[in-house]
Amino acid sequence: MAARILIIEDEEPLTLLLRYNLESEGYFVENVARGDEAETRLRESVPDLVILDWMLPGLSGIELCRRLRTRPETERLPVIMLTARGEETERVRGLATGADDYVVKPFSVPELLARVRALLRRAKPEHVATLLRAGDIELDRETHRVHRAGREIHLGPTEFRLLEFLMQSPGRVFSREQLLDGVWGQDVYIDERTVDVHVGRLRKAINRGRQSDPIRTVRGAGYSFNEMFARAH
Repeated sequence: MAARILIIEDEEPLTLLLRYNLESEGYFVENVARGDEAETRLRESVPDLVILDWMLPGLSGIELCRRLRTRPETERLPVIMLTARGEETERVRGLATGADDYVVKPFSVPELLARVRALLRRAKPEHVATLLRAGDIELDRETHRVHRAGREIHLGPTEFRLLEFLMQSPGRVFSREQLLDGVWGQDVYIDERTVDVHVGRLRKAINRGRQSDPIRTVRGAGYSFNEMFARAH
C-alpha cells in the first residue's frame, strides 16, 4: 500500500500544491487545517509521515510535535516541519522539539519530495521497496505481479492490494475495519463481510496443493500475514 501522509497546514493554496504533488508520487494524502483537529485525528489514526506547519490555529505545530513525542503511538512518527522561521535558533528549537526535518518557506517542491522519500526510506522501508518478499512469495509493486515458489499468481486488483497490505506488517493482526480502511480507503462504505470474501479469493489463488497458508485467521479479531511463515522459508 502507498504510504499515508497527513498535511497539517492552514494555507489552502500550499495545501493544494503539496497534496497534488504528493498524490502524483503515489502517496495517500489527507489534510487538516487546525492543530487541535490534527491532534484528534492523530489519536484516531496514525499516518506514515506528517508534514506540519509551525504556525497553526487551535494548537501550534511546535506544541503538537512536542505532544506527539510523548505518546508511544507517535513517538517515532516521521515529522517534517514547515515554517517561515529560518533563523538558526528556530531551526534548533524545531528539531529539539522532535521534528525529523525542517523546511523553510518558500521551498522547492522537488526537494521536499526528496526529503519525504528519505524519511520514509528510513522509517518505513516497506513503503518504498519495489519488491516485497516473505517466505516463498514475492510481490512486485511496479509490475503488479505476484509469484510463489517461482509460479506466477494472477490476482485481481483488490486481492493484490490486500496481499500487499498484509505483507507489509507480518505478524500484525488487522481487524476487518482496519483492512477496509487500509485497502479500500476510509471514504468507501462497504460491509465488513466483504473482507472475508476477498481473503477467501486471495487464499484460493496463492495456496495450491500442500502449500502452507500464509494468512492467519484470528477468530474474533481479524487476519494477519503469518510471521512464522515469513521466517520459516
